[in-house]
Amino acid sequence: MISVTDARARILAPLSPTHREIVPLSEGNGRVLAAPLQARLNQPPHDLSAMDGFALRAADLGQSLRIIGEAPAGHPFTGSLQPGETIRLYTGSLIPDGADCVMLQEDAAITGDHVRFPTLPPNIQGIQGKHIRRQGQDFARGDTLIAAGTRLTPRAIGLAAAANHPWLTVHRQPIIAILATGDEISLPGTPIPPGGIISSNAHALAAFIRTQGAIPLILPIATDNRDAIAQAAASATHADLLLTTGGASVGAHDLVRDALADEGLVQNFWTIAMRPGKPLMFGQLGALPVLGLPGNPVSALPRHPAPLRPARRSTHHRTRPLHHRAPGQ
Repeated sequence: MISVTDARARILAPLSPTHREIVPLSEGNGRVLAAPLQARLNQPPHDLSAMDGFALRAADLGQSLRIIGEAPAGHPFTGSLQPGETIRLYTGSLIPDGADCVMLQEDAAITGDHVRFPTLPPNIQGIQGKHIRRQGQDFARGDTLIAAGTRLTPRAIGLAAAANHPWLTVHRQPIIAILATGDEISLPGTPIPPGGIISSNAHALAAFIRTQGAIPLILPIATDNRDAIAQAAASATHADLLLTTGGASVGAHDLVRDALADEGLVQNFWTIAMRPGKPLMFGQLGALPVLGLPGNPVSALPRHPAPLRPARRSTHHRTRPLHHRAPGQ
């Protein structure tokens, strides 16, 4: 019997990353990045206004400035700003040549085609660059934004899009074959024979596998027969991992270990110091890693921080409010 820590290390040691593949950006969420993602452009791509206001020269503050045009985002001003002139800008507008700051529209006093800023900042010399997002302020072309091996989240997808990546290099999703064994188990929705139960482990494990970014492959149920178990395992040779549930303990009908041993399974360990879940088996069937889980759902499934329990219907009416004072309070 070995510790959980030792068992985890032994399971992970022979595993290797899957091959790379390229997927559209829209399909990257939850995938694992196989190569560092680098910026393909500067962000912002140019000096942009961070606010709605007016682009001007800081040296011109204190005088009435002539408004010579406006430049909404996506429609840059093509000329060059001269002394005594200003351009109406909006958030995201390109800073025109000749301007070195942006003054807020709420601070502006507009008269016809002229504007003044009655309330001047205390330090006019320090106003240069005010309310301007500089080119490359967020990231610059060539910067590594996401490291290889990162599981991509919606935020990471947004960052990759901002870095101008329509495609992503990711690891192929591992295929996990799931084999439930036992004469007593039946598929959900099928007739249950006397003494039988529904096979729930395979479906719960498949759901968990999907949350981890892998692809589950539920195999047909194998009866408590060595040949049936061996044939089912043979159908999983193209998977990246064979996960069995049931038949891994010491009972007379727990045949998984022996059936796979007949096919060449090299057992790494069997039983770990954990309750529930002691009869856990791991080994290699040729190049195929095999992880054998117990059949009891409590032992087979990863623990959830807040176990789900069926809701109970109340048999009486509530006679006190949800929040009440205890006697003496």
